[in-house]
Amino acid sequence: MKESIKPERLAIVVPCYNEEEMLALSSEALRGVLKDLAGKGKIAQDSFILFVDDGSRDATWELIEKEHRKFPQVKGLKLAGNVGHQFALTAGLLTARDMSGVTVSIDADLQDDILVIEEMIDKFQEGCDVVYGVRSDRKTDSFFKRTTAQAFYKLMAVMGVKTVYNHADFRLMSKRALEEFSKYQENNLFLRGMIPLLGYKTDQVYYERKERVAGESKYPLGKMLSLAFNGISSFSVKPISLIIGLGVCIVAGSVLAALYALISYFTGHVVAGWTSLILSIWFIGGVQLLSIGLIGQYIGKIYIEVKHRPRYHIEKILDENEMIKVS
Repeated sequence: MKESIKPERLAIVVPCYNEEEMLALSSEALRGVLKDLAGKGKIAQDSFILFVDDGSRDATWELIEKEHRKFPQVKGLKLAGNVGHQFALTAGLLTARDMSGVTVSIDADLQDDILVIEEMIDKFQEGCDVVYGVRSDRKTDSFFKRTTAQAFYKLMAVMGVKTVYNHADFRLMSKRALEEFSKYQENNLFLRGMIPLLGYKTDQVYYERKERVAGESKYPLGKMLSLAFNGISSFSVKPISLIIGLGVCIVAGSVLAALYALISYFTGHVVAGWTSLILSIWFIGGVQLLSIGLIGQYIGKIYIEVKHRPRYHIEKILDENEMIKVS
């Protein structure tokens, strides 16, 4: 007789920043997922949702407290100030690690398909420690966003950063995977590049991303570009190698230009070149400033890492029976 697998306690971690318009909708939908999966015996009855308030300036935390009072399966984690999505998600994951056997992370906007969480659980029970939620297409994106997203993944691959194509932060992680992830102590977080480094058995589930039904995107173009640069500079030194290559090309070009000028002088075909000379100086000066700035970014990251400051501070945790204030 085949031994039945005891269902694990599931934690759904939801980072939130100014999500007062979406929070009640997210809570209702995710509570429905927990009820359905628990009814099927795939997760423990005491599974829960952990909303992480990343220093919201609206009523997000008050709504989390309200949901917690009404529904015991809703918990809350309030961070002391806004630290950013990656840090807020990490805080939620590491808090949930000690409270559950398996964790799913998902954004509060419900654009990721919550129905595939069941498929994630099935793959976890088959032995996967990490299950990635992957978009099957980008039909809901604008042409600009679709093009830039594809360029982002291609650039990451060229730079040697291992990522999962069309995957953001919708994923399942086992307790064992979270234990290993907790050993990564860097402050320059890029979870999409860090999780594949764990090396455990993984799989993927595919879904169609939905339109946001309320609120605004918390990842405009500027933040996306910042995330991309942080991912590249945290996992690859190829940009510095490219600077070296560019320097070699400029030196080679300068040598060729010098030879051309020398030949022109002896053949009597000297061409006045004030404009080209000034443009060359400006070009080389711009390359130097860009190179120094890029190297400075790497040095800045080293400066941040060696200080070993805490990545976040927890102000409050809402548990089933009481609100615990964490000092």
